[in-house]
Formats: sequence, structure tokens, C-alpha cells
Amino acid sequence: QVQLVESGGGLVQAGGSLRLSCAASGSIFSINVMGWYRQAPGKQRELVAGITSGGSTNYADSVKGRFTISRDNAKNTVYLQMNSLKPEDTAVYYCNADQVVAGVMDGYWGQGTQVTVSS
Repeated sequence: QVQLVESGGGLVQAGGSLRLSCAASGSIFSINVMGWYRQAPGKQRELVAGITSGGSTNYADSVKGRFTISRDNAKNTVYLQMNSLKPEDTAVYYCNADQVVAGVMDGYWGQGTQVTVSS
């Protein structure tokens, strides 16, 4: 099993910044993709950004140019730098990690961290 622990959420005014961190621990062999998802009240969980072990990234259109995902493979940690935050970014942000062991891919989720952006 892999455990993911997020930190860095909070309350910020529109236009402000926050940095989320997610540290993986446990039975880690080779985590491929790590990413951040978010879920606002009454909405489905959506992908915010993802990053492969090789550093390739992808972003939701709504956050391109404002959010940056990065990763420290040695620490099994992924970060999400969020700038120019908007009220519509308010959501619970979840860390996700995918690991393939013996040809089987398992996905893991963190407990979530609340991000609230006030107008």
C-alpha cells in the first residue's frame, strides 16, 4: 500500500497564491504518474494537473498559466504551485499516484486538502 499525505491548503484572497504538497510513503516501487484533482461542492472530481516520473506535465485548461505542478522523485513528493487564484478554484484538492507492480496498476488517493479562495 501507498499512503499519500497532502498539506498546504487554506484560505486565501482572490489573486493570492498557495502551494500544495503531497508526500508518498509505504510500499513504493516505481510511481509513474502523480497528479492533483479537485472536487467542488456539487461537482464531479476533475483533473487539475498531472506529472510523469520523467517530468511530462498536463494541465486542465482552466488552470494553465496559473498553476505549476512539479515533482521530487527522490522524496516521492509532488507539488502544486497555485498563483492568481480565483474563487472558482475553491475545492477540496486530492493527490493521486499511480504505481505499476508486476504488471498491475494501482491508484492511490490522499485524504484531500481544502482550498478556499475568497472574492
